[in-house]
Amino acid sequence: MDTLTPLLVSDSLFPRGILPYLAGGLLVGLGAAVIYLATGIIAGASTFLESTLSYVSSVERFNRFKYVQSRDWRVVFTLGIVVGAAVWGLVLAPDPGIWTTDVQWWRLLGGGVLVGIGTRLGKGCTSGHGVCGVGSLSNTSLVNVATFMVFAIGTAQLVQAAGVSP
Repeated sequence: MDTLTPLLVSDSLFPRGILPYLAGGLLVGLGAAVIYLATGIIAGASTFLESTLSYVSSVERFNRFKYVQSRDWRVVFTLGIVVGAAVWGLVLAPDPGIWTTDVQWWRLLGGGVLVGIGTRLGKGCTSGHGVCGVGSLSNTSLVNVATFMVFAIGTAQLVQAAGVSP
């Protein structure tokens, strides 16, 4: 324990200890590896969500052969994300219950739209680039993740400096 820096064991960074974060990271990495080894597909959430639109949209972009061919298991993966989060929040969390926020609906909607635009401009999301791309040392993903981080940190600093709160 003495060899760990105070930053690593800081209660403010890891209020529930480091184990839940370590376990979560290992499970995400394992899941991404299993999907890639079994299918050759990089497990980016934006592509998984986009492929589900082939069920309800006739837009060519959502009906590419690779999406339609693999959409059934991609839907199961996507539902697993939602169901897993719900089970954790409602049953397994240290303080189980329905999660709510004080953030106004229009801010959530606006943030979602901006994230969607960023995902398209960046040709992928933080899970695809951050977990799978960085893990495979993709130069594109390394640049994208650095860009995500710079803009996220910069935006958070600007919003805080402007005094904006939920």
